[in-house]
Amino acid sequence: MKTPVMHNPCDITDVVDWGVIPTMIEGESRTSGKVLHKGPDGQSECGLWICTPGKWTCHVTSDEFCHFLEGRCTYEHDSGNVIEITPDTAAFFPKDWKGVCTVHETVKKVYMIR
Repeated sequence: MKTPVMHNPCDITDVVDWGVIPTMIEGESRTSGKVLHKGPDGQSECGLWICTPGKWTCHVTSDEFCHFLEGRCTYEHDSGNVIEITPDTAAFFPKDWKGVCTVHETVKKVYMIR
């Protein structure tokens, strides 16, 4: 079995356009990325995600671990808890996390959803 590997994710440019975030509040955040692996049941996935500036409501529907590589954004949970994301920030968003995401500078992250 071959192990999926992504070398130098910051340098990857052959990404797929995944479109505009559907829950926009301000701006028009456009996402793109590259899937490294998708589980056979479709519930797990990992890869690279890129998002341009904007503000939207966010509902995390599966546990997600992220390591942000570039950019700057803010996640504000419905409870008021604020997470400031800068390059080299790792974060875990549990299933059903709800709040608002504001991307100030285009972000690039590697992620794992389960």
